[in-house]
Amino acid sequence: MNNDSFFSIDRLIEFGMGMSVAQQMVRTMNSAMQDMHVPGAMNAMQKPQAVAYYCMLDNAQAGPFSEAEIMQLIGNQKITKDTFMWKPGMLAWKRAEELPEVLRLVALTPPPFNPNTLEP
Repeated sequence: MNNDSFFSIDRLIEFGMGMSVAQQMVRTMNSAMQDMHVPGAMNAMQKPQAVAYYCMLDNAQAGPFSEAEIMQLIGNQKITKDTFMWKPGMLAWKRAEELPEVLRLVALTPPPFNPNTLEP
């Protein structure tokens, strides 16, 4: 055998050493990846919790209401920007206009339908 052949002893030793180094690199990378902490990578996706709102209607506390029910009350003009509202986690009652999530519901609620205000 000549030294230029793949099957020469020198080439086989080089090949074996290369494979050994490659395997060691793979083990090192696998170990590093197993020890790596990626925030949220192994956590299951959680559904957002439904928020229960309470509000003052006709001078009485009412609720809990879901977001859909709040949108309906806004559409029926039972809840205005001055209506006091509360949800779990709040320390005190606040006006609806002070709660960004309620303002979002106001923006998503269509106004009452009035055929007299239709544009031609």
